[in-house]
Amino acid sequence: MLSNTIQDALNKQIRVEAESSQIYLAMACWAEVKGLEGVSNFMYAQSDEEREHMLKLVKFVNERGGHAKISQLNAPNVTFESFKQMFEKLYEHEVFVSQSINELVHITLQERDYATHNFLQWYVAEQIEEEAVARTILDKINMIGDDKGGLYLFDRDIEGLTVTTAASDIASE
Repeated sequence: MLSNTIQDALNKQIRVEAESSQIYLAMACWAEVKGLEGVSNFMYAQSDEEREHMLKLVKFVNERGGHAKISQLNAPNVTFESFKQMFEKLYEHEVFVSQSINELVHITLQERDYATHNFLQWYVAEQIEEEAVARTILDKINMIGDDKGGLYLFDRDIEGLTVTTAASDIASE
């Protein structure tokens, strides 16, 4: 059974994950109308992934005797000055999500809810990977600079981008 404190914290994270999905969906739309098909497909996939993260939390809350709450979401930003700025916002958002997960983990330790703490370790590892992907993308964008040919290749290649982190190596063992 979840304590009210844990349930409230998990419901807050459900909203964070849902808003993340919406943010990435807005980014996908922006990229698609700019002709960046690879970027838009990447962002659509990110949006789907964030929704899966939200659903995983919803099911966990309900399975543990709590009640997952679906709340109103803040509208995401729908325009960006450049694809670089969009990816900078993506990175900033992933750092925010990591901080939110870390706070949630801290609450589980304070509440001595080790089952929820254990469940959240997947999210901790996932956030290490999400931040690493965002940093790698920004590194590639900085390499490209204003080169339109580089942007074309980046847009083509981003769909296949994979980043292996120390956390993903451990998770696969």
